[in-house]
Amino acid sequence: MRLTSFTDFGLRALMRMASAPDRAFSTADLAREFGVSRNHLAKVMSTLAAAGLLITRRGGGGGAMLARPAETIRLGDVVALLEADQALVECFAASGGACTLTPHCRLKSRLSRAEAAFIADLNTSTLADCAYHPA
Repeated sequence: MRLTSFTDFGLRALMRMASAPDRAFSTADLAREFGVSRNHLAKVMSTLAAAGLLITRRGGGGGAMLARPAETIRLGDVVALLEADQALVECFAASGGACTLTPHCRLKSRLSRAEAAFIADLNTSTLADCAYHPA
């Protein structure tokens, strides 16, 4: 399974915030620290905030902070949230895709179980288990 850069950036940002839960992080500072696009990271941060994982404040001293303790944030739930718009295969798309094998496919159910197992395994860990502490 390959995760999108959207999910990668989201996990990095959350892990960094978990390392200093009382500090507010600006999107610009995180983007600079990770060497990633500020605009792309801003979209990720917005999604995380809308899901209730981050609290954001504008202005001087503003930034984003974890909305709840890192010990209560399950990694699988984060990945599922950030990958929600990405179908593992075409037939998983909301539209159902255009696969000609669909009526007789014996792969879809196996892939669905594998995807669920992947998320379930990630959910055995929390953000606190993966907090990033820069050198």
